[in-house]
Amino acid sequence: MADDPKKGNVLGLLADYLGMSIALVVLIVVFGLAADNFFTEATFKTLANQIADITIAAVGMTFVLIIAGIDLSVGSVMALAGAVLGIAVVNRGLPLALGVVLCLIVGLICGGANGLVIVRWKLPSFIVTLGMLEAARGGAYLVTDSRTVYIGSIDVVTETVALGLSVPFFLAIAVVVVGQLVLSRTVFGRYLIAIGTNEEAVRLSGIDPRPYKLAVFALSGLLAGIAAVIQTARMSSANPNTGIGFELQVIAAVVIGGTSLMGGRGSVIRSFFGVLIIAVLGAGLAQVGAQEYTKRLITGCVIVAAVILDQYRHRTRRASHSG
Repeated sequence: MADDPKKGNVLGLLADYLGMSIALVVLIVVFGLAADNFFTEATFKTLANQIADITIAAVGMTFVLIIAGIDLSVGSVMALAGAVLGIAVVNRGLPLALGVVLCLIVGLICGGANGLVIVRWKLPSFIVTLGMLEAARGGAYLVTDSRTVYIGSIDVVTETVALGLSVPFFLAIAVVVVGQLVLSRTVFGRYLIAIGTNEEAVRLSGIDPRPYKLAVFALSGLLAGIAAVIQTARMSSANPNTGIGFELQVIAAVVIGGTSLMGGRGSVIRSFFGVLIIAVLGAGLAQVGAQEYTKRLITGCVIVAAVILDQYRHRTRRASHSG
């Protein structure tokens, strides 16, 4: 009797989740032994409340990488959206709710502009989003006149609701769950995987991939706008310098989570594990007194190792299927 492919896929997913869970536990144990104050409830609550913005942005980046694209602009878009929020509330005296709506619209427009240029002129997403990285950062400086805009405490966003965990944390978990369901349980998600696997085959089958690619980049921008609200609320200010290097952290988390840079493969839940690994690694290295260059060196090595492991796993699976 032939093996059930669905059963094989489920077992493969469980093995991936188990592997990432073990890696995360090992990191926690190592830093718990190396640092006196790491293995505490306060540490884990702090980590959970600080990863909401990168988690939400990582969901959008997962979708982008699955269609074999990349979005280098999320950090700058987050800065511009946050700047618009700060100016709207402080300088223009608009209600917070309206400022948040404007913030999200800015993120959506930036992401939509990326997608529109990419699909309209068939340009590489690397180049287009690199341009948006510079344009959005310049826009953030222009809007704020290169100054930090102090908003004050936004309790409705930052307050804890249960177990010492904040509203953004639970929002991030909800976004992860919805993102995984969309990717694995909807026609939209299946089309995205197909586009990343072989876009030409999708086109020849009568499906226009352009609206899906546009939607994915617009979604990435919108989620960067949500991350901007969280970041601005946590810092109680809108800083035009915020988010520098943020896109690299997001991409690192998604790649560590096993999403292929070549497209066609990925999981939102695994990206969340990647975020947790990056967060624990950063916090643990800080508590053992590692210098910034040491943290960057180790994080970079982890990213490269994750890519090598992913390629090895992909080749192994491809060889087993062909055999």
